Parts: sequence; C-alpha cells; structure tokens
Amino acid sequence: MTRPSLAWLLLGASLTLSACSSGMSDLEQWVASVKARKNTQIEPIPQIKQYEAFAYVAGDRRDPFVPTQPEHDRGPSNNLRPDLNRNKEALEEFPLDALKLVGLVNYENRIYGMVKAPDGVIHRVTIGNHMGQNFGTITKITEGEITLNEIVADGFGGFTERLATLAAE
Repeated sequence: MTRPSLAWLLLGASLTLSACSSGMSDLEQWVASVKARKNTQIEPIPQIKQYEAFAYVAGDRRDPFVPTQPEHDRGPSNNLRPDLNRNKEALEEFPLDALKLVGLVNYENRIYGMVKAPDGVIHRVTIGNHMGQNFGTITKITEGEITLNEIVADGFGGFTERLATLAAE
C-alpha cells in the first residue's frame, strides 16, 4: 500500500469515527430518566401447595376397574375379528371419505367400480375387494354407490360389523 492511499484510509477512518461521537445527548437523557424511575416491588412467586396422596378404600363403593355391566349384558359376544394376516390392498391406505367412485365397467358379466384415490390414481375394484381403513369388504356395486361391510371396534374389546357406502362423484 502506498503512502498517499494509506493517508486517505486514515483520514476516512477518523471522519467515520468522529461521526459516531456526536448525537449522544438524547441517549444519555433517556438512560438518566430510566435510572431516575422509582423501583417497584415484584410480587413474590406463589407457594405451591403440597401434594396430598389419596388412598382409595372401596368400602361400599364400586371398584373402578370392574365393568358396571355384566359380561352377558354388553351385547353380542361374537368372534368377529379383522384378518390381520392378509396382505392389505392399495385402497386400504386411505379413509373411505377420501375415496371417490368415478365410474363403472362391465366386463365379461362382471361389474368393476373405478375408484379414485387422493393421490390421483384410479383403481379397479370388484365385490370381495377391500378398501378404507376399517377393514371394509365390498359387498355390492351399483351405478350410484359401492356398499361395504366394515369391521370396527365396539368399545368393549370386541368388534362389530357396520354398513358403509361410497357414493358416486
């Protein structure tokens, strides 16, 4: 670096630093006003109540871990269970309300439903195929809808069948 360029550099740096020193009076006034404020008391943190353990003694009260209804009053006891060992079909990945029936095909005296999945793929289904997330088995295909039997939990540790439909778009 040459001497004249070094001199210009030092001159520019000194001008820049001198510009930073002016205009501090408003900052000093604000700091003084903040320091002059009266201190306020902060409320103390509330004390946490001590935990009191509760020992449940049944006495004449019912046991909360025993069902209120006898086993035989809970509804039909059947051995209905979804087949968890079979391979899932493509349309069982999606909830039933996300699928759309977009058409029918009648081929060699067999009716096929054309079902559009949320990913845009159209699948061909027929009676006996599965779809939906509740182990739905297709039982009927008409122009307006596909009817399924779904196997859903009954809330008592078992399963029950219910009808579901997939309407045409």
